[in-house]
Amino acid sequence: MFILMIIIFILGYAAIAFEHPLKVDKAVSALAIGTLCWVAYMFGLFDILTQGFSPQFSEYIGNKEMLKNGDDINSFLNGLRSLDGAERAEWLKEMREWIVDNQIITHLGEISEILFFLLGAMAIVEVIDQHEGFRVITDKINTTSKVKLLWIISILTFFLSAVLDNLTTTIVMVTLIGKLISEKRTKWLFASMVVLAANAGGAWSPIGDVTTIMLWIGGQVTSGAIISRVFLPSIAAIIVPLAILGFFMKGAVKRPASEEHEKQLTTKSEQKFILALGVGGLLFVPVFKTITHLPPYMGMLLSLSVIWLVTEIMHRNKDHEIKAKLKLINILKRVELPTVLFFLGILSAVAALQSAGQLNIMANYLTDNLNNVYLINIAIGLASAIVDNVPLVAGAMGMYPVEAAGTIGFAANFVQDGIFWEFLAYTAGTGGSVLIIGSAAGVAAMGIEKIDFIWYLKHISLLALSGYFAGAGVYYVQTLLLT
Repeated sequence: MFILMIIIFILGYAAIAFEHPLKVDKAVSALAIGTLCWVAYMFGLFDILTQGFSPQFSEYIGNKEMLKNGDDINSFLNGLRSLDGAERAEWLKEMREWIVDNQIITHLGEISEILFFLLGAMAIVEVIDQHEGFRVITDKINTTSKVKLLWIISILTFFLSAVLDNLTTTIVMVTLIGKLISEKRTKWLFASMVVLAANAGGAWSPIGDVTTIMLWIGGQVTSGAIISRVFLPSIAAIIVPLAILGFFMKGAVKRPASEEHEKQLTTKSEQKFILALGVGGLLFVPVFKTITHLPPYMGMLLSLSVIWLVTEIMHRNKDHEIKAKLKLINILKRVELPTVLFFLGILSAVAALQSAGQLNIMANYLTDNLNNVYLINIAIGLASAIVDNVPLVAGAMGMYPVEAAGTIGFAANFVQDGIFWEFLAYTAGTGGSVLIIGSAAGVAAMGIEKIDFIWYLKHISLLALSGYFAGAGVYYVQTLLLT
């Protein structure tokens, strides 16, 4: 069953990649593997857990003080494997309860934080869109040159994602692109570059990506160090792809057809107000987290509730047609539910692999065979294009303790603000850009613009790789110059 879980994940991943030839929505495949991986886990539960693959189960045993007579974890698990009859059945029951009451609940909580954050952000962006707030921005962008517009969008995304986060920024910027460009493939290209820019921008900010937040809160890095030492590599990660595209991209973008003949439902002042309120609500989220230490999704939902209240009051006395389009209860119906379900499925599948121990085996393999902080981190970054970067970073944080200042030798790489942790922030943050479903930003863009997996692989993956390795090179040279 342990191997079957991997096979299920690979087959599901292939189905997602070939969504268009198969004519099966990617959300279907994601939900299937998100469930079937856990089913296989449950059917092979006793054998998987007694093999010692799961670090979470080993921690559970240790916390319950089941170890006696100086036995270590492996000896204890070996003893479990020799059980039969009623004793085996009793342990199997406890393992099932641990999976259902501990692992699934824990992972569902973590996944739900992302999903509610995503729902809140998508709803706020949709409110701005329906109130035509983005016209305030699009009316000021006069250039139709593909190259100029791409640079403007990408650089704006890069810095905005450091202040918000890469997921929220991607939702905002991809929606904005839809107002500036009409041709589908051109929109795909711009949206894909937004993913690269958002992930690169989030990598150098302590609040720009889930993984950087983890490293910052965990004490592996400090805010000043990650900003100063990961900024230049992150710049390289987006500038190199932009420069390459600049040599090949020609012509002008085709703007969407003018909608001036249609009845305007909002005034200019209302458009500006809702844009300011919506963006202010998004910017409030990291502030909320810093002040309250509560999860970011709560700040997002608080912002949404304020915007909901304001728009209810704003449109209270307007005619039925305006209320039908601008009331938030109706706007919520336009939020892309399949994107949310895709997130749920793919993150559930990765959670199963994390709980059963496949990701831990991969992390140990990298450590044992590479034994070089640069190569380990580069491999982790590339692996994050296939599986979620959050469990990979969590695994690295669990494997390597933060060493005391003044430590020498190989362990010196693991002190606070050490090379390993800083480079991990960069690689885990930008490596997911190599594949469209390798990052939350990529999944969001894929859902909003229906970007084809194979198209992204053909047209964007090499660009992302070029930026990824360019940034890695910049970090390496920077480190040599500073030491």
